[in-house]
Amino acid sequence: MRFFKETHIDFIGKRRQAFVLSSVLILIGLISLAIHGGPKFGIDFIEGTLLELHFEPPVTTAELRAALNNVEVEGRQLDFSSSEIQVFSDHRDVLLKVEEREKGTSVAEAIKTKLRQTFPDRIPPNEEDWLRRQEKVGPKIGGELKQAAVVAILVSLLLILIYISWRFQFRFAVAAIVALFHDVLITVGAFSVLGKEISLVVVAALLTIVGYSLNDTIVVSDRIRENIKTLRREKFPVLVNTSINQTLSRTVLTAGTTFLVVLVLFIKGGEVIHNFAFALLVGILIGTYSSIFVVSPILVEWHNYSEKKKRTALKRR
Repeated sequence: MRFFKETHIDFIGKRRQAFVLSSVLILIGLISLAIHGGPKFGIDFIEGTLLELHFEPPVTTAELRAALNNVEVEGRQLDFSSSEIQVFSDHRDVLLKVEEREKGTSVAEAIKTKLRQTFPDRIPPNEEDWLRRQEKVGPKIGGELKQAAVVAILVSLLLILIYISWRFQFRFAVAAIVALFHDVLITVGAFSVLGKEISLVVVAALLTIVGYSLNDTIVVSDRIRENIKTLRREKFPVLVNTSINQTLSRTVLTAGTTFLVVLVLFIKGGEVIHNFAFALLVGILIGTYSSIFVVSPILVEWHNYSEKKKRTALKRR
């Protein structure tokens, strides 16, 4: 059963407005990245310390931030209240990520000392019951992880280019890659505008977005390829428009159901997967939009340019 029946929406006719909208969104993200000196990386990519603590009775995020507002580290009073704090298990378990950079090597001990002083009646007497995990990420490891994340995304895009060129045509592959860059740039830009951190979990979300957007792009491209054979008398923009309308029901239902599931994760999943779910929400919306308003218009513009070159070549003869 199709959700939309016999739609005749002129998507291709609105491609100029779509190009403007995409350019504005990407520009806003790039300006934000430039202002902030690049993405805001989590401690997965920079030097920092991770502490997983258990409190009984529980503590609130506000109480933790107040306690971390003034921590003595090697004779200096430092403010860690803006550190990433994730709470779960009804605020009994806390995941604290502290960016260190040039703040010394005793940050973790200083923070634990301050928390013991602030919440003496909420910390279990046994150290092992309170401190569940303590990890430190050095600058070398962070740099390697950052490089590996970039390589993972670039390699995936290269393989996608090869696959779509083989299955369809090179122009389909180029359009798909442009759309994927478009989706990733806007998602990263949204993180920068909202001041959210890029962690390894978010990189996983970006790769998921690439796969999701690609799947929708292939569905539309496959219908265009079929209609090139069956609707040969139609002009190419009309053919592409017809293909989008024919797959619109599938696109909306798939995007809508996926979006609702991820929205529930975003609202109810807690802070641990908050950024992951947020990246997917943005990616689903932008990925669905790009398969209609980025990939297909690029194919039309490419076709129009090729036809213009052919006509010019024939006139010269």
